[in-house]
This record gives sequence, structure tokens and C-alpha cells, in this order.
Amino acid sequence: MNWIKEMPVIRCLVLLLIACFGFLDRIQAVTLEVKVGNSTCIKAELSALLSITYTTSNSTSNVSISLPDSTSVDAGSSSCGTDGRPPWLVAVFGSGHALGLSFSTNGSFYNVTDLTLQYNLSDTLLFPEANGSGVVTVMSTSVGIWAPINTTYRCASPTTIRAGGAAVTFSEMRLEAYMPGNDLSPAESVCAADQTTTAAPPTSASTTVRTTTAAPGPTPPGTPQTGTFSVRNGSGDVCLLAKMGLQLNVSYVSQSQNKTVQELFNMNPNLTAPSGSCGSSTATLVITQQATTLSFTFSMNLTTSQYHLSGINLLANWSDMSAPFSASNSSLDYLPSKLGHSYMCNTEQTLLVVPDFSINTFRLQVQPFGVTAGQFSAAEECQLDQDQMLIPIIVGAALAGLVLIVLIAYLIGRKRSHAGYQTI
Repeated sequence: MNWIKEMPVIRCLVLLLIACFGFLDRIQAVTLEVKVGNSTCIKAELSALLSITYTTSNSTSNVSISLPDSTSVDAGSSSCGTDGRPPWLVAVFGSGHALGLSFSTNGSFYNVTDLTLQYNLSDTLLFPEANGSGVVTVMSTSVGIWAPINTTYRCASPTTIRAGGAAVTFSEMRLEAYMPGNDLSPAESVCAADQTTTAAPPTSASTTVRTTTAAPGPTPPGTPQTGTFSVRNGSGDVCLLAKMGLQLNVSYVSQSQNKTVQELFNMNPNLTAPSGSCGSSTATLVITQQATTLSFTFSMNLTTSQYHLSGINLLANWSDMSAPFSASNSSLDYLPSKLGHSYMCNTEQTLLVVPDFSINTFRLQVQPFGVTAGQFSAAEECQLDQDQMLIPIIVGAALAGLVLIVLIAYLIGRKRSHAGYQTI
């Protein structure tokens, strides 16, 4: 009969165990700070779930890891950007694993330019039967985290960023870079996923309906100005070189018109600030202009020594937008060329990124790999330029043929007219 008396105690213990396991199953929240002396320049409060696919001897396996409470900032790798490097937040955890975020700013906004994940396949507890060992590094340049300066970025909703064979899902995130103080700013920039839209109140029957004449559409901006953009490596040498005129074609919800509008926006090279990075197989060019950040990612096939534009990312917060605009595509195949050559296309061409965002390029020449002495190498011309050159050649040949036919007909006619006269 004693066990009957102990039932409430046993029930409480079971409930306590369930609660403990439930707590352990939750994604842990961590606080990370990058400091210079006693001053904080980057601070993040977030939860992150890492999903990684790796190969085993027989097939592939998936593992999910949440950032543990023991996650800490790697002071040696992290930076406030005061030593010539971009600001970096590098969090380390477990046996050789790391998650890094790099930042840039145009003076008005800051954004996460790259997310880097390193995971150690030699950690047999997390990666049992892994077909390999050592540290694997994957990176994404399509992050979509940005906010005005002196403002905290906040996003409670899960946000997934894919990099290689891995994915990082952030939630309950509050983050700020280029901080003026040691704590997160009270002013917040809320991500689009957290913003809720409310329907406009219904119009009552007594409401007066006014007829107005629609204002004329905006004047097209014309051909954009050509700018030259470059990225330098750690030695100060130019490693990526681009010359082009850029025109953004964006469809967004207008705050003033309460409908989707399409706008052409010319990038002004005199108002832009280029940045980026260079690697053996990946190079990135980031162009910022006030409330617009445009990034290009180029990929190199080390086997064939061929490169192409593989990714484009746009972040924009124009004055009439009902919400910040974000678009990215990391599976593109534009501007192909081979190592040791630049890609050139003077003719206007359109690069479709997503259905509501494309880029018109003008007088473009780009070389993301193998730049020597800060100059473009021999150019491979695009098919559009070749077609444009072929048209005048064909027209010229046709005109020359026509002139030749007329001349031959004239000579034949003249000869026949002379043959018609007889000598007296």
C-alpha cells in the first residue's frame, strides 16, 4: 500500500523529467559580444539551429546541432574592423566548430555580408561514421540581415540561410554592429517575417468617393553612368575588377499607392562604396549606395578553369517601399569566361535574378579572378556584341554586292550600246 501513497511523488518526478527533457530539446539562446578594450562593437542575442548533411561510407546522413550555452566569441578571429579587416563575429563551440558573420556599412545602413560555418568531421560524437575528417568550411553571401546604423536588427521568426550542404536557422535574434554604446540600441528594425499587415477598414456606404486623375508615371532614368569597381586582397593588390553601368528593375509594394509598382533605379558610381572578398574558387563584389546594397558572387570551376556569375543579392529600403526589399539567387549562370581572361559585353543585357528583380547592364567588363597589375586581361566578348558587329558586316557586304551588280549591268549595257553603231 505504500506505493499508492507515493503515487503523487512519482507523478511529480515524471513531470519534472519531462520538463527537463523538453528544456534540453529547446534551441539554446546565446549572447555574443565583440569588444575593443571595454567598448562593444558587435553584439548578438540569438538562437541558432545548424542542419548539416555529410557523407558516410554507405550513404549520407543529417545532423542537427543547436548552439550550446558554452558557445563563446573567438577573440583572435573576431574584429571590430579597426585593424583594416571588416568587422567579424566568430563564435566557436564544441570540438573545432565555428559560426562567423562579417559586416559592412555604407554609413547609413549595416548588413551581414557573409555567413561562414566551419564544422569538424573528426568530431565522432556529432558526425558518426563520417567518410572523411578535418574541418569543412561553407559560406553564404545571401544572408539578408541588415538595419540602419544605431538600430538593433530584431527577428523572432525562424530565418534559414543555406550554405553548401548546411543550413543555419536563426530565431529570437537581436543583433547590432557598429554600435555607439555597449548595449543594443533601443531603436529596432524588425525583419519582414515579423511584420504583420492589417487589412484596410471597409468603406462605409456613406463614404464619399472622389474621382482623381492619375498622376503620370515616373520618367525613365535613362542609361546609367559607367563606374569602375575593384576589390583588393590582404596584400593590397586588386583581385577583382569590374566596369559597368547598372540599372535595377524592381517590383515592390508602394506605400503611397498601396499597390505593386515597377521602378527602374540607376546606380550612381559616384555615390557607391565597393567592397568584397577574393578566394581561389569564390569572389564577391558588394556595391552599396545609401539604402541599396547589391552583391555579386562569382564562382570558379578549378577543374576547367572556367568562371561565371553564380549569385546576386539585393537589399533595398527606398522611401516609398512599404517594407524593405530583399531578393537573392545563388544558382545563376551568367557572364562566363575562363581564367586569365575578362568578360566583356558593351551591349545592354538583362540578368534575371528573381521574378520581381532583374539587372540591366551596360558597357560591362568584369574579371573576378587572375587580375594582373590592376588591369583587365584580354576580353572574351559576349554573343550580343558579336551579333552587333555581324550586322554592319552583313549590311556592308550586301551594299557592296549591290554596287557590284549595278556596275556590271552598266558595263554590259554600255558595251551593247557601242555595238549598235555601224562605221560609214
